[in-house]
Amino acid sequence: MFIETPKAAVNKSQIATFKFLSDLSNFEQLMPENIDKFEVLNENRFLFALKGMPEIVLERKTETPHNQIVLGAASEKLPFTLTADILETQSEESEVVLSFNGEFNAMMAMMIKNPITNFINTLATNLAKI
Repeated sequence: MFIETPKAAVNKSQIATFKFLSDLSNFEQLMPENIDKFEVLNENRFLFALKGMPEIVLERKTETPHNQIVLGAASEKLPFTLTADILETQSEESEVVLSFNGEFNAMMAMMIKNPITNFINTLATNLAKI
């Protein structure tokens, strides 16, 4: 299952946006209002839970300085990645596209598609506000 957000315009340079997203504690600012728990576990992992949902641990998988950050599920039970592609548009502006890629059976994909789409769209919307 692949879900991609529209480009989010960010009033920060590509480098500043990359640094912001590289500091995983900043993801708390991007979370939806119904966040129930957020905890940075170490420099490469954080845990979050939305109300009524199980806790999810995301970890940094790879980085390409100033262009891309890939986070992935720390659990093998639900294998997925959340990728932020950062593009420079002007010297103090950038655009970010978030994409979710996961391997789920058809039933699971049908159940989680809308909540995940809403979640990553909220991340992108809040990223545009930083």
